[in-house]
Amino acid sequence: MSEDRRRAPLRDHRLYIVFGITLMGVMGVSSITPAFPDIARALELSSRQVGLLLTVFTVPGILLAPVLGFLSDRFGRKRIVVPALLIFGAAGVACGFTQSFPLLLVLRFFQGVGAASLTSLSVTILGDMYSGDDREAAVGYNASALSIGTASYPLVGGALAAVGWQYPFLLSAVAFPIALLVATKLETPRPHSSGTVLSRIRAVIENAWRTGIGTLSVVAILVFIVLYGAYLAYMPFLLANRFGLPSPVIGAIMSTASIATALTAGRHGAIAQRLSGRAILTIAFGIYVAALVTIPLMPRWWLVPAGTLLYGVAQGLTIPTVQSQIASRAPMELRGATMAVNAMAIRIGQTLGPLLSGIAYAVGGVGAVFFAAAFVPLLMTLVLWLGWVPKADAAGEHEAAHE
Repeated sequence: MSEDRRRAPLRDHRLYIVFGITLMGVMGVSSITPAFPDIARALELSSRQVGLLLTVFTVPGILLAPVLGFLSDRFGRKRIVVPALLIFGAAGVACGFTQSFPLLLVLRFFQGVGAASLTSLSVTILGDMYSGDDREAAVGYNASALSIGTASYPLVGGALAAVGWQYPFLLSAVAFPIALLVATKLETPRPHSSGTVLSRIRAVIENAWRTGIGTLSVVAILVFIVLYGAYLAYMPFLLANRFGLPSPVIGAIMSTASIATALTAGRHGAIAQRLSGRAILTIAFGIYVAALVTIPLMPRWWLVPAGTLLYGVAQGLTIPTVQSQIASRAPMELRGATMAVNAMAIRIGQTLGPLLSGIAYAVGGVGAVFFAAAFVPLLMTLVLWLGWVPKADAAGEHEAAHE
């Protein structure tokens, strides 16, 4: 596929509106994690207590994502996305005006309600709008935009946290103009979903079992256990406690992974032309292991980005591959629900990550968190090779010849 052909979706203004939805979906985490040490000091909290700000944010997605996905298949994507953006923005801004940790947790829960469907529906919309090579390219560009956001948010959040720990939460106000753009400018195909709720649940489960989507969702759980556990929840404490770094520097170092992810994901269309989905993921899992072992062994803070860059490359290979594989294996009338079930899987990983990493931290300190996380990609590899279904067998589509 020529370079011009791969870049065709970039000429579609709708793609940039979807980028906005995606960027809101990840803002609620990456913009505030650099402020965790400051929040802990200001509110006299332990690192495990601060980790609850991630947990309560992700829990709503476990319960709501599948429901919202089914509703989007029935009533259309925009009718779910617009209210979700408004809830996300309102609850997030309110977080910036409280000094009470219990109230902050409540507001974070409601912000998580708003965020529950955003990332899954952004990929669902791309699956509706594009097909074939255009879909692969669009999903890769979306993952790249997501990573640019996660690279920028720690920098901005860390700088704002240097002024006051509440200020990173105020970034959520950007959701309001995004909601207006979605409501007025985003035109997408309307799915034709019919049947009872039970029949559609059965259809989603049967399709996931037959096509290997279930395996990909398990991989997603494990990926996000590592991301939200070792990397997002405990990297700030490793850098603050071991090297005494301030929040802006922590944010800058953490953003290097997202830069690497953005650059790698932006080439997803080209990579997918040369390697099968299973091959891409297997390579990525090996890079994960190298990164997670390297990061806690660095003797100087300025060497840590060597590990974070590796981690970012692994993310850039994994996330768009899993998303595009799932989107292409689900028909439009089931795509919203299927992507939402995958979002539920991701939320499970996001919720378990800080909790499991907290146990490792209590046992062996911050180094143990990363060494324990290094075993997870090995488990991903086992799951992948035992449960992989070639796309040609799953949906009658011919995957790469090397499959």
